[in-house]
Amino acid sequence: MLDGNLDTRAGRLNDRYRHHAAIEVLRRAVTDPDLGQVALVSSFGAESVVLLHMVSRVAPGLPVLFIDTQMLFAETLAYQQEVSAKLGLTNVQVITASDAEIAAHDPDGTLHKVNPDACCDFRKTVPLERVLSGYDAWITGRKRFQNGQRAALEFFEPEPPTRLRVNPLAHWRPEDVQDYMVENRLPRHPLVAQGYPSIGCAPCTSPVAPGEDPRSGRWRGQEKSECGIHFIGGRMVRRKVSA
Repeated sequence: MLDGNLDTRAGRLNDRYRHHAAIEVLRRAVTDPDLGQVALVSSFGAESVVLLHMVSRVAPGLPVLFIDTQMLFAETLAYQQEVSAKLGLTNVQVITASDAEIAAHDPDGTLHKVNPDACCDFRKTVPLERVLSGYDAWITGRKRFQNGQRAALEFFEPEPPTRLRVNPLAHWRPEDVQDYMVENRLPRHPLVAQGYPSIGCAPCTSPVAPGEDPRSGRWRGQEKSECGIHFIGGRMVRRKVSA
C-alpha cells in the first residue's frame, strides 16, 4: 500500500534519485513501488518527443495520455500520429471532452475569447482528471527554465490530495533538449520552424519573435500562462469530477 503522506513520499523519492539522469529517473519511476500506477501526459508539442522517446526505450507500453481539445492545430494531430508510429508507442490514449460537455459549455466554439480559463477547464482539465483518477502518479515534461513558476521544480512533487507528479526533465537546460533531439534524430513538430516554440490550441497560440520568452505566444496579451492542469498549491486546482 502506498504511503498516504504525499510530501513524505515525494521527499523520499527526490532523495533516492537526486543524482540520477533523466532517463534513469523515468526508468525507475515506472516500476518504483512508491509511485504506484503511472502514466505519461503528453501534448505532443514542441519538446514532447524527448520524453516520448525515453518512454519508447524503457516502457513502450506505458499509458500515454494525449488531450485533444478539438481546437488543436492540424499539425499537432498529424505529429501525434507520426511520433506514436515512429517510436512504437503502443498505449496512446486520446482524451476529449464529451459532445454533451461541449454543447453545454461552448456550443459555438468561442468560449476561449471571453473566458479562456473556463475553456481550458472543460476541454483539458476535467477530461484529464477523469482519466488520471485511476493513477497514483503522472509524468510531465515540465522544466525549471520554462518560467518563474517552475524555477524550483524537483523530480517528484506532491499533487494533493492523492497523486504525485514526476518531472524527469526538471533540471534540463534548453540546449539539453535540443541536443537530445539532434543526437537521437527525432522528428520535430512542424510548427517549431514557423516560430512556435511552445504550442497549445490554435486560437490561443501565436508565433514568438526572436528574443521573446518561448511561452510568450501562449495566451498572448492575457494574464494567463498555464492551462490549469499544472496548477496546485493555492493556484488553480483541478476540480473533482465524477467518472
